[in-house]
Amino acid sequence: MRRDISRRFLLTTALASLAGGAMANAPEVSLRPQLRPEGGAEAARIRSVPSVDALIERAKLGGDVGFTVIDVKTGRVLEGHNAGAGMPPASVMKAVTAIYALETLGEDYRFETRLIATGPVKDGVLEGDLVLAGGGDPVLDTDGLADMAARLKAAGVTRVTGKLRAWDGALPFVRFIDDEQPLHVGYNPSLSGLNLNFNRVHFEWKRSGGEYSVSMDARSGRYRPSVRVARMRVTNRKGPVYTYEDAGDHDSWTVAAGALGNGGARWLPVRRPGDYAAEVFTALAQAQGVTVTAGETFDDPPEGEVLVSHLSEPLVPILKDMLKYSNNLTAELVGMTASAARLGRRADLAASGAEMSKWAQEELGMTGAMLVDHSGLGETSRVTPLAMARGLARVHGDGRLKPILKPFGMRDSNGGIMADHPVKVASKTGTLYFVSTLAGYATAPDGTELAFAVFTHNESLRAPIDSRSDVSPPGASSWNRRAKQLQQGLIERWSVVYAG
Repeated sequence: MRRDISRRFLLTTALASLAGGAMANAPEVSLRPQLRPEGGAEAARIRSVPSVDALIERAKLGGDVGFTVIDVKTGRVLEGHNAGAGMPPASVMKAVTAIYALETLGEDYRFETRLIATGPVKDGVLEGDLVLAGGGDPVLDTDGLADMAARLKAAGVTRVTGKLRAWDGALPFVRFIDDEQPLHVGYNPSLSGLNLNFNRVHFEWKRSGGEYSVSMDARSGRYRPSVRVARMRVTNRKGPVYTYEDAGDHDSWTVAAGALGNGGARWLPVRRPGDYAAEVFTALAQAQGVTVTAGETFDDPPEGEVLVSHLSEPLVPILKDMLKYSNNLTAELVGMTASAARLGRRADLAASGAEMSKWAQEELGMTGAMLVDHSGLGETSRVTPLAMARGLARVHGDGRLKPILKPFGMRDSNGGIMADHPVKVASKTGTLYFVSTLAGYATAPDGTELAFAVFTHNESLRAPIDSRSDVSPPGASSWNRRAKQLQQGLIERWSVVYAG
């Protein structure tokens, strides 16, 4: 008990030092903390905590600031500010996607990728096509395809008289998650029922004697097969850094020589995911001694004998990594897979987002949630802080979400993460230019658990930004840093005022 009081005293003292400056407008919802009957030192400590207005004024974010905090034990809304204002949720929406997938598909769900023979296998010869049939697996990589190729050879197949053909129709094809994002960023790849290496290709360059050599490959832990479905050409220009064109049978990229330096590498998005996976698998099968060549994509659901089945890991670790690394492709694919299971049919990204919106409103009490995707990358999604916090509070009791959320590092005055900070936070962050969001659970020193959502958004600063450029606009980094300081200040406030 003495340890908790000491930590709380230090925390409130630190919070008091943050107060100051002019007061902002009164919040839409502002529940005053009830002083405990003991009064005295405890009441004085609560009074020393900075007000919401003071914290917001100090952050100087402009635009909109909204939050809600809820006691998960009672479900009571403790405090809010602009709680009913719809704002871009950014990547905190992945937390809702995780709940949606767990509720719909189940914790043990595994994605399946199959090799299907359309004809009989006689004396090691497959008389027909071999179909690489995707099942929407978001984490299939080159190592996984290599294992499938080895198992095909172990099954006795040495030659395919037809072609290796990809089938990616388990989910609708999506060329861009958000077509307002830069074309060359790896976090905005294409989506389909067959995906490889998060639908990214590895581009590497080296300069020797004034000339550049470039390579494009599908590397993973054990293999680095080169690919032709994505090609790069270095050109002498100042800008833009990258250009992209659909060349019919491959992705055609160019890069400005002036941006390359002596050497380096980066991941680029793949816009032909089925062809990409087919090319890589064909090379891996040939390396195993299986005679096969790649052919056109298979249009209809394939029928025939399943020769090899590859299962992903269970859904829970996939979602944990999705939340940890904020992977957009994983979020969209698990969300679209869940919607297909609920609807009994495929749904494009917009329809799938609408289905998740409906589910969130009905099952999580997230009134007014309007979602255009499952990752939060599309900035036209709107969620209120109250709806987000309410959804998190509602699922807290089943114990499935909090363990897979990433710990949020509370920082000291110098910006360093405090491993021994008395408040423990498990949450999901979200970041776009001049948008910063945080939602999750905070545990106060005395064990009180709170569900919360903090949304900040400055539309006037976002409006002039060239959405196709990935150059950080002036002021974005410092704005984001102040937004995170506000988030921490609010969490520390709540852990004092509403604990006990």
